[in-house]
Amino acid sequence: MTVTHPQAPPLPAPKFADVNGVRLGYYEAGPRRGVPIVFCHGFPELAFSWRYQIAALADAGRWVIAPDQRGYGLTPGPEAVEAYDMEHLTGDLVGLLDHLGVDKAIFVGHDWGGIVVWQMPLLHPGRVAGVIGLNTPFTPRLPLDPIEMFRNAYGEDMYIVHFQKPGVADAQLSADVEKTIRFFMRLPIATVADFAARPPEFRSLALQDGLARYEPAGDTHQLLTPEELKVFVDAFERTGFTGGINWYRNFTRNWEKAEALPRRIDGIPCLMIMAEHDVVLPPSMADRMGDQIDDLEKVLIEGSGHWTQQEKPDEVNAALLSWLDRRFPL
Repeated sequence: MTVTHPQAPPLPAPKFADVNGVRLGYYEAGPRRGVPIVFCHGFPELAFSWRYQIAALADAGRWVIAPDQRGYGLTPGPEAVEAYDMEHLTGDLVGLLDHLGVDKAIFVGHDWGGIVVWQMPLLHPGRVAGVIGLNTPFTPRLPLDPIEMFRNAYGEDMYIVHFQKPGVADAQLSADVEKTIRFFMRLPIATVADFAARPPEFRSLALQDGLARYEPAGDTHQLLTPEELKVFVDAFERTGFTGGINWYRNFTRNWEKAEALPRRIDGIPCLMIMAEHDVVLPPSMADRMGDQIDDLEKVLIEGSGHWTQQEKPDEVNAALLSWLDRRFPL
């Protein structure tokens, strides 16, 4: 199985902004007109994950901004774990808008970036023109601490629960960065239905155990070209994984602080792009989003696993541009 889409153009030269206590590295492309689009990456990713979207949307005349978020790539973060909570992550985006002199933006998020962008209209509604979730649905505040829910559902070895142990996952992922990136950045090896049919012990999402068993040699499900792989490896060899893991270590803190936040998103255009074969964030997770969002469209990307903007860039770009052209015409 190989990736057949063409190589994306290189990213523009990085820029930097001192905002919210960090020096935020970001990439900017396209003409400075219309409502800017801010792309927010997930774990373990970089702004580079949006390389296909940055090029395509800029070519279409859209103003595009993609930061390396707090703790990733060009944006080193503080040591304190609580400096990676939702208040800080969304505050970085507000600070970036202030730096650019922008009132509102359309926020696009994948994986953890999706969690962040869905919180933007709850925490900073005046700065949000629209929200696009890629794979990650909007979910209102859970009734219980999410770490306890994950622990009860999947056990101690579930990767998010495992990530709560100080320093443990950090060391495991950093021991062989190239192996770690190759393990994560793979094309789908199972459908959602196949994954759901597995025995419970094989649905624990104990990714650290899978990484320990993983043999990169002969892996036919690689997503990245050697050149793309090097970008990720070089970045995480320089930064390690602690910054990104610290986002996970704030699940409980974020849940506690969100008690007074709204449970709905009203009056803001939203788009949910789902991936057919994402076993971690399956399309079914978005089934009830219309109950909490009054202006929502959905698009399904067929044949895609978790890394949708990199696996199916043409389809994702088409979905983005179709919605943008209708809801935010230039």
